[in-house]
Amino acid sequence: MFSAAIPFVRNVDPAPEGQQAPVPRALAPRVKPPSGGRDPFFDNAKYLAVVLVALGHTWEPLTHGGRAAMALYMTVYTFHMPVFILISGYLSRGFDLSPAKLKRLITSVAVPYVVFEVLYTFFQRWLQNDPNEPISLTSPYYLDWFLAALFVWRLSTPIWKLVRWPVPLALVIAVLAAASPEVGNDFAMMRVLQFLPFFVLGLHLTPAHFDLLRRRALRIAAVPVMLGAVVFAYWAAPRINAAWFRHNDAVQDLGVPAWVSPVMELALFGCSMVLTVCFLALVPRRQAWFTKLGAGTLYGYLLHGFVIKMSRWFGWYDDFSWVRTPVGEIVVTVLAAALITLLCTRPVRRVFRYVVEPKLSWAFKENAAALARARAGTADAAPSSSPGY
Repeated sequence: MFSAAIPFVRNVDPAPEGQQAPVPRALAPRVKPPSGGRDPFFDNAKYLAVVLVALGHTWEPLTHGGRAAMALYMTVYTFHMPVFILISGYLSRGFDLSPAKLKRLITSVAVPYVVFEVLYTFFQRWLQNDPNEPISLTSPYYLDWFLAALFVWRLSTPIWKLVRWPVPLALVIAVLAAASPEVGNDFAMMRVLQFLPFFVLGLHLTPAHFDLLRRRALRIAAVPVMLGAVVFAYWAAPRINAAWFRHNDAVQDLGVPAWVSPVMELALFGCSMVLTVCFLALVPRRQAWFTKLGAGTLYGYLLHGFVIKMSRWFGWYDDFSWVRTPVGEIVVTVLAAALITLLCTRPVRRVFRYVVEPKLSWAFKENAAALARARAGTADAAPSSSPGY
């Protein structure tokens, strides 16, 4: 497991730019990234994780009175966002405060956050026929919390590269946040702080850590462990509040004293890491039919929220009673997976690229030094940082 491999991660000097950190011969990757530089493993993981995000949102209405649905919901919510966040941290290792990286952060995170805050608000106005629904850029609407969190996490990256024992420090911050109701939810700060350890851990992983997932024994053990988690969740469903897995509340708001915070935060972090490792161990490392969809997960993530909100407002789960039957639940699951897959495809990305990944070159000053080097032919174009979604 990652946590076992690097229990108290210290900052290490990164490999020179353009080179990967050395990997032991026994763990050398068998699959080279394609010429475009994208690793199919991470695209596969991101696509499968965003499918689980959609399934979790789809299953939520089925959890009211449905113990099996609640068990699946709790299991998925234990690790689907930690997977996303850990990968986002790993792909943010090269982030610094250089103009090129800040520009990318603004165009790929900050601008989509503002755009979708406005779009979701107007969509809510239409659903509720309420023209007075306010636009609030400080209170992330529904799915926008992840963009707000990613903006904060990525800006803090230089700090986590500097301090000693970054992962334990991030865990301490998460524990203190969970015991502090006054943190509030401006810019999703409660989630920002409680999910922080996964991002920080991702920042300090290396390719060698991910190559450990290829061990056959781990891949074999991952299946019974995940099935065991579902069985345990089925037992726990009537006994535990599912809000624990959303990391959106202080422990006092969930009806327990502050001293429970370290117990629950560390327990949930451990459970999340176990299932995250199991999930990543089962992710294919080679090109698959869905690999290219991994580049469009942010599109699927942001756009499927409109359909989810419509299903709640128009009462689809109440109007069609068959949805709550075993066959209906399977049909809903298949439809949700198909929808999120469609939203990650190239045609959808082409239509919505201007709001999800705008270039906005007109809004930024030209870097005179870089232009001079480019004209002189002494430097290649600076690579853009990976969005890490």
